[in-house]
Amino acid sequence: MFRLFRLLRIVWVGLRFGLDELLFAADPSGRLARWGDPFLRLRRFDAPRGVRTREALETLGPIFVKFGQMLSTRRDLLPPDIAEELAKLQDQVPPFPSDDAIATIERAFGRPVSELYEAFDPVPVASASVAQVHFAVLPGGREAAVKVLRPNMRRVIAHDLALLDAAAGLVERAWPDGRRLRPREVVAEFGKHLEDELDLMREAANCSQLRRNFLNSPLLVIPEVYWDWCTESVMTMERMHGTPISRVDLLREAGHDIPKLARAGVEIFFTQVFRDAFFHADMHPGNIFVAADGRYVALDFGIMGTLNDADRNFLAQIFLGFFQRDYKRIAKAHVEAGWVPAFTRVDEFEAAIRTVCEPMFDRPFAELSFGQVLLRLFAIARRFNYEVQPQLVLLQKTLLNIEGLGRQLYPELDLWKTAKPYLERWMEGQVGWAGFERMMASEALQWAPTLPQIPRLVYRKLVAEPEAFVKREVERLAAEQRRLRRWAQLAALGFLAVLAVELWRLLQ
Repeated sequence: MFRLFRLLRIVWVGLRFGLDELLFAADPSGRLARWGDPFLRLRRFDAPRGVRTREALETLGPIFVKFGQMLSTRRDLLPPDIAEELAKLQDQVPPFPSDDAIATIERAFGRPVSELYEAFDPVPVASASVAQVHFAVLPGGREAAVKVLRPNMRRVIAHDLALLDAAAGLVERAWPDGRRLRPREVVAEFGKHLEDELDLMREAANCSQLRRNFLNSPLLVIPEVYWDWCTESVMTMERMHGTPISRVDLLREAGHDIPKLARAGVEIFFTQVFRDAFFHADMHPGNIFVAADGRYVALDFGIMGTLNDADRNFLAQIFLGFFQRDYKRIAKAHVEAGWVPAFTRVDEFEAAIRTVCEPMFDRPFAELSFGQVLLRLFAIARRFNYEVQPQLVLLQKTLLNIEGLGRQLYPELDLWKTAKPYLERWMEGQVGWAGFERMMASEALQWAPTLPQIPRLVYRKLVAEPEAFVKREVERLAAEQRRLRRWAQLAALGFLAVLAVELWRLLQ
């Protein structure tokens, strides 16, 4: 019953904001448009369809806001005007009552808040779609930030994901490009990350891992997790101080080197992606501060991206190909990775990529738009039957976040010159002598138990196994000889029987 009411509300919101217009526009046959045109003409909409789509998602609630944020990275699924508008979605949700937050904490630990913390501020300092944050003081005087999960989120998310999956199934069946774009897999990927956000112990583990990756880093600081005050519904971590990255005026007043800060942001991103294959995938301005010492401060670790070795090496080839303007390298990498069909003509694919990428170079951030580039690349992908990779959706989202941060912070930044040296050093570490040494070091622990066994293994291969082989061969030949002897005896008996029959006939 709840799902039925939720579905009816979604339909009502869609009609209220005129989103049925999108369905009619996407119908290749035009039958829906002919049926719906009279109904649409009865309503008047002053706002463009992109604005109405964004407002409809905001009305439907935080889960649809998050899905809209992810869809904004999939320029192949949406018209450009809608994708650009969805990129403006902000995960800003009114807080839930403080009494509910306190009840959640006390239920999680079985103790009153007054015993858990020396002080607890009931007024939340931040509120997002799945949780909100309160400041507190731990026993001993350490300042902390306490993140508390919203009540009853699992049920709401489960129903909304089921509806999104049903909608994605309709897209797959009704849209000519539906199967290639794999919308159900995109929804599944979104649901997986959303499910992860509902377990604050997982977020605490993400935070701890990222802190360990950047421990003592001159670029990035991550809060410490206070594990004794963490459960699936409550996460307690070090309280961080800093200036929001979006307040460039305050950063300048504090004396921060803005160009250096922008370059550091690019290096942090590429370090997370290529060195660690573990990256913060929700880098909007509300989650990034700048500390007094000039280091970045990252918050909110509910959405983290990971890459396997194959994806990471492929992406490194692609980025280096862009920075070196080696479009043939990019085209061949797509074919070798199986992301476009094996029969694709590399020269044609190379020419199409060059058309998109060449106008981008020698331009500052202020004149670049990753969104537009992605849109054009997806258009090329459709032409060459590119197979969509759902595991890279978070990376696309992060790239768009970085574009927004870069525009706010230092529009004059030359992204290519900043990132190229880092990627070249990383590739050298992967394929050169340094990469060989790193591989040997990583394999050493696995080799250590085997080394003492080498003499025995050599003896087995050179002495014991040959002897066993000879013995097995002798036994096999003896068995074969016995088998042939039996067949010969049977043949002789058969011949004698035939001869006896013939002699008996002659004597009759």
